[in-house]
Amino acid sequence: MELLKGAATTLVSYGPPFLFVLTLVVFFHELGHFLVARWCGVAVKAFSIGFGPELVGWNDRHGTRWRIALLPLGGYVKFEGDENAASVPDHEALAAMTPDERASSFVGKSVGQRAAIVAAGPIANFILAIVIFAALFTLAGRQIIAPKVGDVAAQSAAAEAGIEKGDVILSVAGTPVESFNDLMRIVSVRAGEPTALTLDRGGKTIELSVTPRLVEEKSRFGIQRRGLLGIRASLDPADRTLKTYLPHQAVVEAVKETWFVVERTGAYLGGIVAGRESADQLGGPLRVAQISGEVAEIGFSALLNLAALLSVSIGLLNLMPIPMLDGGHLVFYAIEAARGRPLSERSQDMGFRIGMAIVLMLVVFATWNDVVHFRSL
Repeated sequence: MELLKGAATTLVSYGPPFLFVLTLVVFFHELGHFLVARWCGVAVKAFSIGFGPELVGWNDRHGTRWRIALLPLGGYVKFEGDENAASVPDHEALAAMTPDERASSFVGKSVGQRAAIVAAGPIANFILAIVIFAALFTLAGRQIIAPKVGDVAAQSAAAEAGIEKGDVILSVAGTPVESFNDLMRIVSVRAGEPTALTLDRGGKTIELSVTPRLVEEKSRFGIQRRGLLGIRASLDPADRTLKTYLPHQAVVEAVKETWFVVERTGAYLGGIVAGRESADQLGGPLRVAQISGEVAEIGFSALLNLAALLSVSIGLLNLMPIPMLDGGHLVFYAIEAARGRPLSERSQDMGFRIGMAIVLMLVVFATWNDVVHFRSL
């Protein structure tokens, strides 16, 4: 009972920021599908934010039903010839169509056009993240903390490697670093891996090798696992500056930031498959709601930053080669392009059923992680 009360309190307290973040990300994902479909001449039957019973809806002049539904955990675009929101073909309806009707259906388009429509959703998520990051970098700038060592913990990985107070880190694992945050980001994903450091010590360039240690830290967002050197940033105000960017510079930095999130997320998922990472950090809607609420208390800029991070994550998730997801559809289209003909209806139907089972298992697993997380609070 206490667990249910805690979950209810979380939803009531954090609901508005959660809905804002999720709706923004889902809307742009589906808008990507929608715009490319219209460009390819596909008739769009419905554009829905959420699932289930319709709360608000209207029809545009092209016959598309725009709707906001009761369950806000996602959305979909339904094309002419689709049987359901997952774009599974309705073969009976397709067989009954006239040539003109079939030409405006999703199935009636070339494999290249269908692939473009499907890929447009995740691509829109990446574009949204870049736009948000660029806007934040232009309007608010970035706090840059010089990669200068302010202190070294005793018996830490840094101390054993010979890093000293006052050293300025120039590069980590061959990657130049501009700020202490860059340093922490690279090190956080290299726990247990010997890592080359280039540093400046009183005008002299020194090469060292250090192996970050894996640490587990419990926070209000759950267990965080990362690599740690055991150093702190300099507290000297002269080593902290606010860097502002012109719009074109901000876009370049935003692309780098988006790529970093892609790379880090991919490394984590790969670590789960390889057994190096624990899957208990995968969160479901309750965890996202909690994080949204906590971040909203910091400020609107922080909430937008979270939306950008979530947008990248959803883009990557949808590119996974699982039937029912965009990546699964792209795999089918790649096979179709290679064979010169689509897979049989039976094979596609079996694939969609397997994909549905996998997606449901992922949802259940993530929700269970949320339950365990809230029990530990």
